[in-house]
Amino acid sequence: MARYTDAVCRQCRRIGEKLFLKGERCYTPRCAVERRKRPPGDHVPRRRRPSEWAIQLREKQKARFTYGVLEGQFRKYFDAAREKTGVTGDELLALLESRLDNVVYRLSFAESRKQGRQLVGHGHFFVNGRKVNIPSYQVKSGDVITWRKSNGSRPDFITELTQGIPKRPVPSWLSLDVASLTGHVVRGPDPAEVDTGINVRLIVEFYSK
Repeated sequence: MARYTDAVCRQCRRIGEKLFLKGERCYTPRCAVERRKRPPGDHVPRRRRPSEWAIQLREKQKARFTYGVLEGQFRKYFDAAREKTGVTGDELLALLESRLDNVVYRLSFAESRKQGRQLVGHGHFFVNGRKVNIPSYQVKSGDVITWRKSNGSRPDFITELTQGIPKRPVPSWLSLDVASLTGHVVRGPDPAEVDTGINVRLIVEFYSK
């Protein structure tokens, strides 16, 4: 399967804002956006007012980079959202938020969505008692996500969670049982709770042309 293998900090610099793709590092002075303000590349872009299309493209790329999906995958998500009866933009966010790698991140099992994708791919989580190693797996209301216990070393997130130090607030559509390291999907994602700052209206306009 194709995947992005370049430095993820380049994606933040290309967008021009922090997308928090590297977890804790994004909160320190080592963040690439803090150290290097200009976009990646050898040529310094001319300062000019971006076109309406460029603004819409930037927002679409921002959503793609945030959730770590490729162009073809993102287009499939948009087409699936457009076929639903609700608001297309809200349905798109709900589909992206329902990815298993994102749910693992939201439950504080991982520093970033990229790390969550790696943990899921390595088979460290069960969904309803069955091992799932597909990061794009869509969770549903009532699903139970459990850390797969092993005899090896305990990851840092287990120590932090058991000490009552979650990395981030768990959204209301999820619940976390720290004692058993189990997450529950209470209901579908609420787009109003998504804190990524993505303007889905611009994405809908981009694909509507």
